[in-house]
Amino acid sequence: MRGMIDIGVNFHSSQLKGLAAELLSRAAAAGVTHILATGTSLSASELALSFARAHEPARPPGGRVPEGEARRLPDVRVWATAGTHPHDAKHWDAASIDQFEAMWADARVVAVGECGLDYYRMFSPREAQRVAFEAQIAAAVRTGKPLFLHCRDAFEDFEAMLRDAAKAGAHGVVHCFTDGAAEAEAYLALGFDIGITGWVTDAARGAALRDALRAIPADRLHLETDAPYLRPKNAGKTRHYNEPALLPFVAKAVAELKGLDVAALSAQATANSKRLFKLPD
Repeated sequence: MRGMIDIGVNFHSSQLKGLAAELLSRAAAAGVTHILATGTSLSASELALSFARAHEPARPPGGRVPEGEARRLPDVRVWATAGTHPHDAKHWDAASIDQFEAMWADARVVAVGECGLDYYRMFSPREAQRVAFEAQIAAAVRTGKPLFLHCRDAFEDFEAMLRDAAKAGAHGVVHCFTDGAAEAEAYLALGFDIGITGWVTDAARGAALRDALRAIPADRLHLETDAPYLRPKNAGKTRHYNEPALLPFVAKAVAELKGLDVAALSAQATANSKRLFKLPD
């Protein structure tokens, strides 16, 4: 399965620090050709963009590859998201928009976020999360870039804010979706796509998600590892962390649960991600 896209990797995490070369090498060998480096704070977003610049030719998404340059393209091409995760929302202030603006204007940044609401751990107060999320929704509408979304134990407030966002023209993907069919259907009805991780391989904790897959059309789902977290349980135990090279195991589990050929499912997810993030062939 060549040409797979991992829409979420936390290269800034301590578990993956210093492993970039081997991670990308194994990803390429596994058929992963595009990766989105996730930005979860100002510093993490700056690192994600810097990493993307090191692994992408200097041209905008959708642009033509200059003659003779194709042979110099890296085996795995990296793009970035830029935003503030709800855990880091307590650091959002009046200067944050200006700090992120230049990154959002960069062609290598293909989404606003990771942003949203997280009422599970409450590392930031609810009001701070809502303020940061609302500002990033506005930025996504203004720039036309998709939202890279996070929600945990905050469905009611999150869905209400997405309803307003959709009315304003926002679109995007609810990344690392772990809820059930009702929540999936609510997001889909608003026009937002769904990101599936290795959580789907956990028969116990992932039961609701496994059931929800029946409600998620193949042309509205995306595949991701969320590395180094959520290592697929069907991947064995070669390493203690998750990585992009394990994305085929997520694809395999999703295809089996949906009763689809894994190659066809992977190709559809790739097409979905290229469409949403405006990635070049």
